[in-house]
This record gives sequence, C-alpha cells and structure tokens, in this order.
Amino acid sequence: QLSILPKNLSTAVLSVHTECAKYGYTHLSAGDLLRDERKRPGSQYGELIENYIKEGEIVPVEITISLLKRAMDQTMAANSQKNKFLIDGFPRNEDNLQGWNKTMDGKADVSFVLFFDCDNEICIGRCLERGKSSGRSDDNRESLEKRIHTYLQSTKPIIDLYERMGKVRKVDASKSVDEVFEKVVHIFDKEG
Repeated sequence: QLSILPKNLSTAVLSVHTECAKYGYTHLSAGDLLRDERKRPGSQYGELIENYIKEGEIVPVEITISLLKRAMDQTMAANSQKNKFLIDGFPRNEDNLQGWNKTMDGKADVSFVLFFDCDNEICIGRCLERGKSSGRSDDNRESLEKRIHTYLQSTKPIIDLYERMGKVRKVDASKSVDEVFEKVVHIFDKEG
C-alpha cells in the first residue's frame, strides 16, 4: 500500500512523519532522499540534483524513482512486514507518474493521496521561517515562488487525476499543527 503527499510545503506535516509508523507505514520523503543523495560523497547525481532543487524544478524521474525504489527495497529487505509506505512529495508531474507506473506496476498500489492544501503565502512564510535554521538552498522567496509555479503547472493536474479516481484525502494545512495532525489521524484511522 502507498500513500502520497504531493505538496510538502507545509510544516504541519512534521507530526505525521513520526507517527505514521503507528499505522504500519514507513515514511519516505522524495525531497529528503534527493537532498541526501546530493550530499553523498561521490554521487553522480549530486550537482544535477542541487541545480534542479535551487531552481525549484522537478528532478528527472529516473533519479527520484531509483532513490525511492532503493529505499523501499532496503526497508522490506530489513523487515518483510514493512511493506506500507507514505511517500512524501511524489509524484510531482506527469513524467513522475508515468515513471512510477512503469517501474512499480504490479509492485505497489496507491491506496490514497494525502493532500495538504494550504494558501501559497502561508506556505512561503512557513518555509522562510524554516529557512532560518534548515540550511536548505531552496528556503528563499525566489525558489519558493518557482516551486509554487511548478506545483500549479505540474503537480496540481496529478492531484486532480487522483481526485477523479476518488483517492484524494484533503487536509486544510493552514490550520495549526495539532489540528492538521488530528485530521490526518482521522484519515489514517479510517484508511488503515
């Protein structure tokens, strides 16, 4: 089973990461995997990933899929019972979706999409606040505005597609962390 978080600009998501294990999910962040790969000594993708992230653009699907699949395989190799994943920040566009379908067809089913919906200015404000201590190269207004543009152009249509399939579970992420978390717990209680 798989749940997807296609828009991860909200800091309210943080509580979900540590709690998803209670529901049998392993949290995988596409962004964290990309940032870790970017920093890994000897990575053939490090500079390429850095350039995409800095420009607020979507990293090529082959790179992201390979990192996600490797993390999933390692998790299941360590414990075969850990076969449910909450994937944060993927798919981000049609290319991501097609790459996922091609690579994971018959290997993973999407149970639902957990969509954190939040006003752009609230997201920017939260990320700028996070940027004071995160060290992330994309926590600046210019990169964030580019990310929002990319989201509207590329990611929103994927969310709309899953919504037509009846798989989107929307959470108002403009609320407090506690309110958002309460809604997420309710969704996980219902979805299992």
